Amino acid sequence: MANSNQLSLSAHKQATESLTQAILDKTNYLNSLEKAVQDQDDRLVYQLIDGERYAKEILKQSDIDADFSNERLIRDIYPKISDFLSKNLIDYLYEMYPFFYFEETGIGQFQFFFGNWWGRRLFGTLDILNVSFEFDEVEYQKLAKSFALEEENKRLNSDEITKLSQETDELQNLIDQQAERDKRKDELRQEIKRTSQEKVMPWESSKVKESKQRLIEELSELTEIDEKASGAYRQIRENEEKVLALSKEDTLIGYEKQSIIAKFGSFENFEAHNAALYRNYIADLIAKQK
Repeated sequence: MANSNQLSLSAHKQATESLTQAILDKTNYLNSLEKAVQDQDDRLVYQLIDGERYAKEILKQSDIDADFSNERLIRDIYPKISDFLSKNLIDYLYEMYPFFYFEETGIGQFQFFFGNWWGRRLFGTLDILNVSFEFDEVEYQKLAKSFALEEENKRLNSDEITKLSQETDELQNLIDQQAERDKRKDELRQEIKRTSQEKVMPWESSKVKESKQRLIEELSELTEIDEKASGAYRQIRENEEKVLALSKEDTLIGYEKQSIIAKFGSFENFEAHNAALYRNYIADLIAKQK
């Protein structure tokens, strides 16, 4: 019968072998990553930093029995890895998305604009490690809605511009009708004065009172319109500025739509390519290796 000391030594030997193997696995992983970097093998770097995704999307393995825990060893150097991978990825993106312009904001961090024209929009950020665009949701939805409105022969801001233009026309009418309102107010004041001074029989007083009240209400309504008209010039200027801004936005989105159609043929193809960006890029790296 083995004594407790022998059992302890056996357990310690097993623990030593297990730890040694675990350290070797991590060392081999880091050595493989180092070699991939030295060899400028971006494809292998992508496989090593996210083996599960690579296996599913590139190798088409649905049943994966592997340990990817070593990938946690490099989380603190993600910015440096992203910086390393950025050159080839952005070169590829410039070719596939010639209308996107990238700007580095930090180590391995990039944002991108749509177009090189004046007033271009900041469109999102680039996730280099995951090979994906993180679109600005508001700006992206404007573009998507603009494509959808083509069926109605409308631009993104058509309805709002129409609404503002109609409001401007109404305000201008208020200004143009000022003389008519002033004339009518004088008439009402004279009529109210006359009614107030007129002597009537007791049984007619109720009717006269109602008539006077109607005159006062009409005068009050005209006064309210005058108050609205007094701010009409300012509101018209604000509306014109809004219409100009909305028209400029429609023009810029028009440039974006033309760029997408010229490269991808349709917005649906653009979205499909975005969804497959990781696979397409890794396939490009593999093709270049061959």
